[in-house]
Amino acid sequence: MERRLLPTTDAALMSSMSLPAVTEWADSLKLVAPSSVFEGDSIVLKCQGEQNWTIQKMAYHKDNKELSVFKKFSDFLIQSAVLSDSGNYFCSTKGQLFFWDESSNIVKIKVQELFQHPVLTASSFQPIEGGPVSLKCETRRSPQRLDVQLQFCFFRENQVLGSGWSSSPELQISAMWSEDTGSYWCEAETVTHRIRKQSLQSQIHVQRIPVSNVSLEIRAPWGQVTEGQKLILLCSVAGGTGNVTFSWYREATGTSMGKKTQRSLSAELEIPAVKESDAGKYYCRADNGHVPIQSKVVNIPVRIPVSRPVLTLRSPGAQAVVGDLLELHCEALRGSPPILYRFYHEDVTLGNSSAPSGGGASFNLSLTAEHSGNYSCEANNGLGAQCSEAVPVSISGPDGYRRDLMTAGVLWGLFGVLGFIGVALLLYALFHKISGESSATNEPRGASRQNPQELTYSSPTPDMEELQPVYVNVGSVDVDVVYSPVWSIQQPEGSANIRTLLENKDSQVIYSPVKKS
Repeated sequence: MERRLLPTTDAALMSSMSLPAVTEWADSLKLVAPSSVFEGDSIVLKCQGEQNWTIQKMAYHKDNKELSVFKKFSDFLIQSAVLSDSGNYFCSTKGQLFFWDESSNIVKIKVQELFQHPVLTASSFQPIEGGPVSLKCETRRSPQRLDVQLQFCFFRENQVLGSGWSSSPELQISAMWSEDTGSYWCEAETVTHRIRKQSLQSQIHVQRIPVSNVSLEIRAPWGQVTEGQKLILLCSVAGGTGNVTFSWYREATGTSMGKKTQRSLSAELEIPAVKESDAGKYYCRADNGHVPIQSKVVNIPVRIPVSRPVLTLRSPGAQAVVGDLLELHCEALRGSPPILYRFYHEDVTLGNSSAPSGGGASFNLSLTAEHSGNYSCEANNGLGAQCSEAVPVSISGPDGYRRDLMTAGVLWGLFGVLGFIGVALLLYALFHKISGESSATNEPRGASRQNPQELTYSSPTPDMEELQPVYVNVGSVDVDVVYSPVWSIQQPEGSANIRTLLENKDSQVIYSPVKKS
């Protein structure tokens, strides 16, 4: 008669759950298993029978499912237990001679949790963009295994956050941005047995703040926009989060001059060298995904440095002469007003004049002989001074001529007085001579013979020195030819001729050209 051991009934199984994990059966197979199992522990199942049994095969079963088959009695090993390894285990054998089967007792194995599944928590699941967020991976260890070491890792959309696995269950994110919106979870695992558990996924939605109070600011060297210099247009917002797109526009055309997207509250647009045509009205816009905000319109004037001025000299005649009023006119063809002009004579400042509305300016100068030389002017509107080319001026003319005429007039007056005295003396001498001749006629001859020298002095005549011609230069020293009056008195042959000479003395003035030495 065949001997067969059947598995225990459900009632027997239920009663065995409160008994030790190994149930002994007399003269039968028995399964030996550990009494307490935690996740990560190894499980060794031993199927034992009589030593003289000859078997064809043996097998281990879990929940009536065959796990493994052997040709001899062998142990069954579970290397690292997990919760799913919990169940009802038994072993069975198949005889070789009598062809009968035998099954062992059923052992209930319950794998206990080493630690609970983690739960992801966050300081805020709807943080404001740009603000920090703290993530925490929370779990609880088994009271029997409080010494187990765990490590943690955080994930967003299958991407590892931070430095990866760490012994700290917390992760600090300094700033969250709109692109950080997504699903987050964490994992915890043992350091030794590699038991890993994952939390449920949590959705974090980052809130974005729209931009506000957009403004456009001008930055230029020395605080003014100058042709040829660098200009920076600074567009900024008072509030707003995330990536902000800044764009700059010129009001006259409405076309975009440039665009920048960056995570900041301001951006710059640089114009390396400003041109005069860049003057006008400008504005900027800022957008971070909400409604774009526009700044106020800003007028940008472009100041033009003065060009090299041109100096023009204006005089009443074709040539500047002493006593003329000379006008010096200086003008820079380009340059933003106001412009200050300075006038120079041989690098000595004569004066200055301002042109509040641009254009040129003039300076008047009354000429003297010392004003010959080089003249120049300078233009300056605060953006750099420019100097004109030097203009030479030669002064000639009536000032020296008038001095010569004055000298000649004085000499002529002096000679007139001397001439008048000479005529008076001549008349006086003639009068006495006539008186002497008449008295001599009445005198006796003997008396006349007594003084023969008074006969030779017939009439007073001028000395030889008085007969020398007198020269007076009445011309200017600046002309090649001058004219001089020559006055000579000739000795008359008779008294009648002397009287005629004195009456027509003006006819004896002769002008002769004399070259300068």
